[in-house]
Amino acid sequence: MFVDSHCHLDRLDLSARNNELTSVIDAAAARDVSRMLCVAIDMEQLPSMLETVKRFDNVYASVGVHPLHVADGIPELSFLMEHAADPKVIALGETGLDYFYSQDTVDLQKESFIRHLQASTDSRLPVIVHTRDAREDTLNILRQHADPDVGGVLHCFTESWEMARQAIDLNYMISFSGIITFRNAEELRQVVRQVPLDNILIETDAPYLTPVPFRGKQNEPQYVVEVAQCVADIKGLRIEEVAEITSNNFDRLFNKAASKR
Repeated sequence: MFVDSHCHLDRLDLSARNNELTSVIDAAAARDVSRMLCVAIDMEQLPSMLETVKRFDNVYASVGVHPLHVADGIPELSFLMEHAADPKVIALGETGLDYFYSQDTVDLQKESFIRHLQASTDSRLPVIVHTRDAREDTLNILRQHADPDVGGVLHCFTESWEMARQAIDLNYMISFSGIITFRNAEELRQVVRQVPLDNILIETDAPYLTPVPFRGKQNEPQYVVEVAQCVADIKGLRIEEVAEITSNNFDRLFNKAASKR
């Protein structure tokens, strides 16, 4: 059974599904995608997202503010801790640094990132990290402020093996999305080859980054199967092995979810 370790169910366009999220969950189940983590990106829509997630036993949630949303405000530590106590919330984030799209909020991004890491230490929940064009600063902040006993994940990873290796040394997993199926992603597939299986997660980042052969369609959790197949092909494994390994990795990292099974 597959786990989509990172998606945004509250961002899906459900107009083609009679505005029913249940049909997305059912479509995923039909392809043996048994669980998924719906990741927060801002404070404003968090309450409605949590209400949506609570309808489904097999869907978990996170709490956090994406680095591209920090201009709208960064969360207080008390806000993060309050929501971290929610039974459905199993992670902090997504947080991190994005210098590709936004360099004018660097200081706010760093402050927000550090605050999420503090909440992680206090709550013992792992952190979901977004990083783009900010390798050195991301790693430096993790070294200085992350609790290695808690760990986390660099999601939708598109960086170098050297960055992945250093993150793994800090007890961070590396999550790959549908990008690894893209024709022009051979360098990233080389990184997949090098990352140890015990450190890999798979995700869709739905509704974005739809994998081959479904490019042009909205991404959904059901398409995490294509990511798993690509990892299997790269690693020379059966897809069932990738499903089992990445599911076990998910439970090891997000142990609050594992305790509910």
